[in-house]
Amino acid sequence: MKTKPIWVEDGVVKIIAQTLLPEEYKVLDIHTIEEMWDAIKRLEVRGAPAIGIASGFGIYLGIKNASFNSREGFIEAVDRAAEYICTSRPTAYNLFWAADRMKKRAREIEFTNENEANDIILQEAKKILAEDIASCKSIGLYGAELLASCEGLLTHCNAGALATSEYGTALAPMYILHEQGHEFKVFADETRPLLQGSRLTAWELKQAGIDVTVICDNMAGLVMKTGQIDAVIVGADRIAANGDSANKIGTYSLSILAKAHNIPFYIAAPFSTVDFSIKSGDDIPIEERDGDEIRHFGERLTAPKDIKVFNPAFDVAPADNITAIITEKGIVEPPFKENLQKVFNEGKLKE
Repeated sequence: MKTKPIWVEDGVVKIIAQTLLPEEYKVLDIHTIEEMWDAIKRLEVRGAPAIGIASGFGIYLGIKNASFNSREGFIEAVDRAAEYICTSRPTAYNLFWAADRMKKRAREIEFTNENEANDIILQEAKKILAEDIASCKSIGLYGAELLASCEGLLTHCNAGALATSEYGTALAPMYILHEQGHEFKVFADETRPLLQGSRLTAWELKQAGIDVTVICDNMAGLVMKTGQIDAVIVGADRIAANGDSANKIGTYSLSILAKAHNIPFYIAAPFSTVDFSIKSGDDIPIEERDGDEIRHFGERLTAPKDIKVFNPAFDVAPADNITAIITEKGIVEPPFKENLQKVFNEGKLKE
């Protein structure tokens, strides 16, 4: 799967305008940190790993257009850019993880001049991108082993190539299984209110030649009950130390449905999504978005224009409902609090 949401070409940061898919495929050139901030806020680039990559490139654009002539000025410019880009969205931990990494890199280098400092920060952003490609491929390989016998899979929102660097997280095992010649069917929740499942996941899978069927979010229980689902696999925007996992709104309900039907429920995410500073999902900040996303379906008003709306972008699947967390370092099983920390400390849990 060669679709990618963010890359650098001839020194220019480029992203796919995801709000236009599937009707239009358009590439946007991003020249400033303000443009990157806006792209993250408006969901032109989205998905926790991709947001982390965008954070790194955004900080590079911030210092590229700044002026500094000393090590102290350079560090201040990076810190200022990092603080700004981190105000774009609150939930995806990769955004903050990447910003902290760029700040740390700025403090490691021996400053000589602006051009060299800019290039070092650009190379660090490119390194985050390259590492994510390898991470997603690894998640795909581990997940493919886990899902090899499945004939029906269900996923929610978009945790594919468009949400990462290339293969995706939750969709990565599907791409690997497809490459290996396995036959299976995917049900993609449309994912209200912004339809990332029907607009993006279905588009991706169809482009790859994978058998995909779109369903409304409230149909998931029925397809489980009728025996069409062997496993549910979704991504995550932030994972607490105990394994509680924040993902697109509706994930919590899916985890309950899967548990009620005795269906494995898997989270697929890189370790950059795990926030060990947060003990449980109760402490994960949840973004609430504009009510017009619900009052409208596209351009059409589908509710009274002044009606009150509650529009959280994410909810949290409790660790007790999660069968395993598929990471680039291995398949982490309960108890998550102990095993996530063990993988972090030792580098890999098991082959």
